Amino acid sequence: MKLVTAIVKPHVLDDVKEALHADGIAGLTVTEVKGFGRQRGQTEVYRGAEYTIDFVPKLKLEVLVAPGYEAKVAEIVASAARTGKIGDGKIWVTSLDEVMRIRTGETGVDAI
Repeated sequence: MKLVTAIVKPHVLDDVKEALHADGIAGLTVTEVKGFGRQRGQTEVYRGAEYTIDFVPKLKLEVLVAPGYEAKVAEIVASAARTGKIGDGKIWVTSLDEVMRIRTGETGVDAI
């Protein structure tokens, strides 16, 4: 099994979810996270005072897939989340040794 993890901007969640659903991907875990990359946060002006937001709000998306589907899922997420502006995010794929569905005890690909 593979775990596709993506860090994306919050406003693209619906587009990513719809794109995955259209391709038959049923499961998705979403976590609100904060962080920064090369942009090192962002500067904003509030009531005339300039301040820096060190950690930018993002969403962490996690999708479990069978081996061989990870590249397709990564491309779907990238296409749906791409705005062309700085801070679009990152995607990475990790291998999983085992997955178990708690309710039924199914393991491996059957648990996805």
